[in-house]
Amino acid sequence: MTTDHVLTGTDFTEGILRLKSEMHAVILAHYYQEGEIQDVADFVGDSLELARRAAATDAEVIVFAGVHFMAETAKILNPRKQVLLPDLNAGCSLAEGCPADRFLAFRREHPRHVSITYINCSADVKAASDIICTSSNAEKIIRQIPPDREIFFAPDRNLGRYLIKKTGRDMLLWEGSCIVHETFSLRKLVQLQMDHPGAELIAHPECEEPVLERARFIGSTSALLKYVQTSAAGQFIVATESGILHQMQKAAPDKVFIPAPPEANCACNDCPYMKLNTMEKLFACMNNRSPEILLSAQVMERALAPIQRMLSMS
Repeated sequence: MTTDHVLTGTDFTEGILRLKSEMHAVILAHYYQEGEIQDVADFVGDSLELARRAAATDAEVIVFAGVHFMAETAKILNPRKQVLLPDLNAGCSLAEGCPADRFLAFRREHPRHVSITYINCSADVKAASDIICTSSNAEKIIRQIPPDREIFFAPDRNLGRYLIKKTGRDMLLWEGSCIVHETFSLRKLVQLQMDHPGAELIAHPECEEPVLERARFIGSTSALLKYVQTSAAGQFIVATESGILHQMQKAAPDKVFIPAPPEANCACNDCPYMKLNTMEKLFACMNNRSPEILLSAQVMERALAPIQRMLSMS
């Protein structure tokens, strides 16, 4: 697809919406995307919500403003549809820390374990898993596994430890972590709570344990968003990727949201992978119908079963 309309600055919004209509496309965006991308999307959500939207869409083209594993999930759920990702380099530290060959070797060493795998993984790892989960539904899925079955949970050790405490199930954990959620500084967080004594600390379960121990509420990205709307508190310190603050401010404009501080003096609470996507790249990928997510039929078929188990168990 080509166009003779040259876009600059805020005109990208107009161009994206026009292309979306021409392509019969749907734009799915994760909460961690830049606010302007969230505002132009048809649906904004966490991994579970976006997987459900991808499974239900009747659009001809899916444009995924997120990271690579999310777009792969959309492709697995829609093998005959075109799935576009603005930047193919938008990866994930959890997925990169769990390569398929090592995952398969680990599974062979522990054949009796049910493999419950966090959705933050590659299509190849999904294809080698028994059940996929998200932070929204992991506890519910684990509670459905018979007590006599051993569980192997990958790739996020922090989420795994949190789930062990929540469910009482002893699970074998893969030693992976999210570069954003492990960067929050406990020292700075304590000082921030002293500076804002009325603020509630809310945290994603991918955070390190010392942060979770101080949190008033722990939940998935969508659960955090719902919580700030119902809590009586007027201020919140938010320990997850800062992109969610855009939706929080829209949902509760009278409240104050403070991003939890990283240890370094940097924007390390922003996911560098999520932020690779921009309005310009979103427009370009729609205009050029590229980059496109391409997976083998065999991988998609094998990966579909554990994703479908997740959706049915949720």
